[in-house]
Amino acid sequence: MSFIRHLIVIVGPTAVGKTALGIKLARHFCTGIISADSRQFYREMHIGTAAPSAGELSQAKHYFIQNKSASDYYNASMFEFDALDLMEKLFKNQNILLMVGGSTLYVDAVCNGIDDLPAIDMELREKLMKQYREEGLEFLRHKLKVLDPDHYQKVDLRNPNRMLKAIEVSLITGKPYSSMLTATSKERNFNIIKFGINRERPELFSRINQRVDQMIADGLVDEVKSLVSIRDSNALKTVGYREIFEYLDGSISLSLAIEKIKTNTRRYAKRQLTWFSRDKGMPWFHPENTDQVVDYIQSKL
Repeated sequence: MSFIRHLIVIVGPTAVGKTALGIKLARHFCTGIISADSRQFYREMHIGTAAPSAGELSQAKHYFIQNKSASDYYNASMFEFDALDLMEKLFKNQNILLMVGGSTLYVDAVCNGIDDLPAIDMELREKLMKQYREEGLEFLRHKLKVLDPDHYQKVDLRNPNRMLKAIEVSLITGKPYSSMLTATSKERNFNIIKFGINRERPELFSRINQRVDQMIADGLVDEVKSLVSIRDSNALKTVGYREIFEYLDGSISLSLAIEKIKTNTRRYAKRQLTWFSRDKGMPWFHPENTDQVVDYIQSKL
């Protein structure tokens, strides 16, 4: 086998079966799994993120699973640095690594790199967060439209984190955030073998619904209750946690919260697939066609 260093990257929508396939491939290629699932970084968020079980973790070495606190600030550019640093160390002893994830920005950070942006000013962030809590999304939308009208036209105006980042960078640098995005891929000193896995839409949606029901049975409500004191953390502004917080606030019933989690997770899966479909040359496989996947990887090594 060549001494060229290879990173095998598995992407796909939530609940499709990335963890199971990743473990099979890790065992086949005698390597570990670098997780690029941004929700599974946080140790307090086990049930609602469908983090690998103890049994699954015992079958293959995993990295970046529950290694942060939900109260910590962490983003894709920080993950890029941490992941590349880890990979450099691991590549000293092996020439094949495996990365598994559905968090689109985090996968892109490792494969293509993120533009070099200024470090976050935490005092500024707290000030903006306070205004956001008091005035809502409209405050962020108006601020962004003034500071960077080009990015305002492109960003998801329902996503406060994306708008906050653009506002922060614009205020720190005095330049529009969009002017600093080059969209130029950074060179990597390893070969990337990337592919996607997917299922037929009815099968995927059925798996999502079953997973949500299992989360509830496993104690998701109690898990969310234990996180009330840090509910303003970025990590908790995600599907499965937002809806249960609404239930705990008395805004909706538990049954409605469960249905909203299922609906929002299905929408999230669609957005993931839309993002990954931008990579026109990337092959797709059914997650249970392990032999076909292995043959494809072998042909690229």
